[in-house]
Amino acid sequence: MAQTPGKTIAGVILAGACMFISGYLLYLAQRHIAMGTAYAVWTGIGAAGTFILGIFLYGDSANAMRIFSVLLIISGVILLKLAH
Repeated sequence: MAQTPGKTIAGVILAGACMFISGYLLYLAQRHIAMGTAYAVWTGIGAAGTFILGIFLYGDSANAMRIFSVLLIISGVILLKLAH
């Protein structure tokens, strides 16, 4: 199914805005916590969020192993923040 040019442009603008906001929030986080911790949290949240959106928006598989794996990522992010 082909998208109309208007939807494609809107998607690119939305993605660009989200990337800018995400980068800015990473910059703000690095002012208060170690860069390695901030980046790990940033990528972990991104990975988990993409996984969840993939399930709900695109019908990606949600088997037990995939869910457990994302829970491990989230647990690692929490432990990194607590160890700070």
